[in-house]
Amino acid sequence: MNMLAVRGLSCRWGERPVLNGIDLTFAAGEVTALVGPNGAGKTTLLRHLAGLDTPAAGRIELDGRAIAGIARTDRARLVTYLPQGASAFWPLTGRDLTVLGRLPHGADLTRPLSAADAEAVARAIERVGGVGLADRPIDSMSQGERARMMLARTLTTVAEVVLADEPVANLDPAYALDAMSVLRAEAARGACVVVSLHDLGLAARFADRIVVLAEGRVAADGNAAVALRHEVIDAAYGVGFRSVVVDGVVQPVAWSRPA
Repeated sequence: MNMLAVRGLSCRWGERPVLNGIDLTFAAGEVTALVGPNGAGKTTLLRHLAGLDTPAAGRIELDGRAIAGIARTDRARLVTYLPQGASAFWPLTGRDLTVLGRLPHGADLTRPLSAADAEAVARAIERVGGVGLADRPIDSMSQGERARMMLARTLTTVAEVVLADEPVANLDPAYALDAMSVLRAEAARGACVVVSLHDLGLAARFADRIVVLAEGRVAADGNAAVALRHEVIDAAYGVGFRSVVVDGVVQPVAWSRPA
């Protein structure tokens, strides 16, 4: 089933409310894109979905169980989270960085990998186009190259829930398309995928569902035709959008600032 549910979630940053009374469900086999302006609560929502933060009110459930009540070792196998701008603080190789995604399954950098762990690592590196990066220290990589290897680490866990915060922010267009295709493939294998994006065009093209957050609330929730209506995104972003349709997919373009 692998359904992730948000029940009456409210969150604060100090005295400032960030999310206010959010109710959402995220299904297995689907990609849900979280979009909205800076400060709308996308990262906050993802961190709560991952069980990393404690809400002011409400709860997060995974298949009916409060995620806060799931043992951390079990949760690490069930839910994988790619933070925005993720990096590491020591010069691991790309391959060793990717191995970290298998730690919840018992892998250890101090001993040889099991056949299953080695296969998962090799497959993840290949999926992000990282074969040429596998033996390089990550501190020698560009931001985009590190971002690809961080995504590989996330994939290696083979979790039931995949959460990714701006995974394409530092990627060239080709790799951004590849990353979104990989996340679509994760949904195809049955994972529940929730990803925050600033690129509305990518959200429209790759997501089954788009949740627009604005001022800590859900401004719209549905497919691209529903969630990316001009009256919704113009108000959410404070920008006048125009849209073109490419291969049947709406592509919103930020066009003008209100006078």
